[in-house]
Amino acid sequence: MAVTDSIQNVNGAGNPRRMLLISVPRTASNLLMKILNIHEQPQFHTSQKGGYFFYPAFVSTAQSGYLGKPAEQWSQDDKTSVKSAFQGCLDALENESALAQKDGKAMFAKEHAFWFFNPAALDKMRTGTGDPEFFKAFHMDISDSYGPSRSYSAHNETILPDEYMCSWQFAFIIRHPALAWPSMYRAMKKVADSGFLDEDGVKGSSLTNMTMRWTRMLYEWCLEQPDVPVAPPLVDAHDLIHNPEIVYKLCEQTGLDKSVLQFEWNNNGEPKRSDSWEAPSNANAEEPDIQRQTASIFLSTLEESKGIVKDKAPATIDIDTEAAKWKAEFGEEIAGLIEERVRDSMPDYEFLKARRITL
Repeated sequence: MAVTDSIQNVNGAGNPRRMLLISVPRTASNLLMKILNIHEQPQFHTSQKGGYFFYPAFVSTAQSGYLGKPAEQWSQDDKTSVKSAFQGCLDALENESALAQKDGKAMFAKEHAFWFFNPAALDKMRTGTGDPEFFKAFHMDISDSYGPSRSYSAHNETILPDEYMCSWQFAFIIRHPALAWPSMYRAMKKVADSGFLDEDGVKGSSLTNMTMRWTRMLYEWCLEQPDVPVAPPLVDAHDLIHNPEIVYKLCEQTGLDKSVLQFEWNNNGEPKRSDSWEAPSNANAEEPDIQRQTASIFLSTLEESKGIVKDKAPATIDIDTEAAKWKAEFGEEIAGLIEERVRDSMPDYEFLKARRITL
């Protein structure tokens, strides 16, 4: 497997490789991070936010209106700007990985799947055809230490070549779409109330993330790698909430330390995780704290809790029943869009769920 010498030195025999946790917004990934007590994991180093390195690039593309822009309408300046945003995110991730290496630890990061997928993949999803040259416009420049070749296999529609992806151990967390997608839209509406996005931005940012397509593609990419002996670990949020002991199995498969796990906590007097989110470099004077405001909205349930909140994961889910609730909450149009995305997501969700960690 094409892994840099530096990573091999850090992750020698008996030590975990650097780990990338793949999530989707509103899949209880922050709860998993809290249970893992990620900043106290003795063998791992992570950033202050625990990941989200590609968040600035996602924000840039969302604010600029690129998410809904057909390939033929992208100018060369558009492509250069977005690639530069992605490259800055990747460089920040590599710099943080270098700090992990310096400390003799493995790197840990959490990223939402869509945030580092190639913008051309979204256009391909909409049109059914992919433009190879459009894909190439966003391919990242990576160090020669990852080897001489740069390949993108069938399920790799990210900005990152296979040689780079293979330097990470992947893990995944998923959640039933009928719980995740309305929660995502609800949170994005609150973000819009802060003046960050207009209604079109809320729809675009929400709907591009309301899919398990990107997660499944990454999972299947992992299965295709010849040097990976077992399937990557995958956690379902329902199991995490109702049977949190599954985290012990996740630790066994990844090198995370069981001894620092926590299932209860006292947030009183502790710094909020959202306080670690600084304003983006391109924020205007009227929106200096938008990243912090956004993080506060998405982390509100966790930051107000003292342990696992089980009522966030009902035992049974009936999509028809839930759809009636969405109509009352969001109106016919948005409820219809959410229901469509939920039903479209179910085959991918069921595929992934069948491969989850179980007790």
